[in-house]
Amino acid sequence: MILTITLVLSTLILTNMLLLKFSCNKISKPNNKKPVVLRPEITTSQIDEELAPTGS
Repeated sequence: MILTITLVLSTLILTNMLLLKFSCNKISKPNNKKPVVLRPEITTSQIDEELAPTGS
């Protein structure tokens, strides 16, 4: 009985490890390239906003 449970659990663990090994997606390293600026003449402007008092 204990031998059967041990064999079944070992088989399940081995199957799980094999599936984990062969089903993982390979992650490639990200490229550290500079982003492409499509419209360099457009700039962002800072807008000063006054915050309302919260009372706390």
